[in-house]
Order: sequence, then structure tokens, then C-alpha cells
Amino acid sequence: MLKVHSLRAHLTAATPEFQTDPDKLTVFITNGRIVAAGAASLSFVYRYTLKLVVLDYSSHADAIFVPLLAWLRTNQVEIFENTDLREKSLRFEAEYLNKETMDLSIEIDLTERVIVRPGTDPTSKETAKRYDVTHAAEPAHVGTVTQAERIEVYFEGQQLAAWDFPATEF
Repeated sequence: MLKVHSLRAHLTAATPEFQTDPDKLTVFITNGRIVAAGAASLSFVYRYTLKLVVLDYSSHADAIFVPLLAWLRTNQVEIFENTDLREKSLRFEAEYLNKETMDLSIEIDLTERVIVRPGTDPTSKETAKRYDVTHAAEPAHVGTVTQAERIEVYFEGQQLAAWDFPATEF
């Protein structure tokens, strides 16, 4: 499941508080399912809820949510394009611990398409069956960044988050 690592790396790079203390962000999966069509191919889809738990967070929540939405726009396009998914796929709860800090729990319903194809190893003399596995890229969403650019998020004149989007080829 590649999206888990991708999102964690993105949020850590974008959010100064996670750069200083990466252990404030815990990531895990719940409600995981494998959906396979049962056709000749062994291709399947991972469907799961990614849970992000942020402990003792003292920055503005926008420093997490804006980079998160930017990541979703590239990596889980259907959340923006499907009305039902838009309403249900991203949920959160916050507990304010005091005037300065909160614990934040975010749940995101994600999918990852996995393509499994019969393969061959031209260097092998073995007759064992081989499968080549690739994770399919998400289709591009209107407004998806196609050239490298730097994104910065400000609230009341203070920079909350910043990250670099690499150029994307479609």
C-alpha cells in the first residue's frame, strides 16, 4: 500500500511541526479489504480507511488539511469528482487539550489499484510461474499540477505549511 507512505511523507514535508517532531503523526489502516474481480487476472483493489492521528498539535489545523487536500487531489481524484464520496470520504475529530494543543484524528477512505500480469524473467532458466505487480497511477483531475511548483499556505499573514510538487507526466 503505497499511498500510506506517500501521504505521510507529504504531510511531514509540508508541515513544520511534523518536521520538528515526526512522532506527532501516527498513521495506520482500518477496515481494509481486497476487491478482486475473479477474472483471469489476479489484479485487485485495496480499499481501506487511512487513519491519521496527530497528538499534542499546536499549529493551525489548516497546516494539515490544505496539504492533505492537495495530496488527495492528485492521489484520490474521485473524492472530488463523486458527490457521495466528497461528503463521506474524509472525516475528522479533534480534542482540544488546552488553549495551545489538540489531538486530531483524520479518517480518509482510500483505494489503490494493483495490476497483476503474468511475466517472464528472460535471465531465468526456471519454469516457475511469475507475476509482475504494479500500482496503477490515478487519473488526472482537472487542475492537477503538471509542472513543478512550490505551494505555500498562509493564515493571517503567517506561513502554516509549504511543499514542492514535482512535475507530473500524463
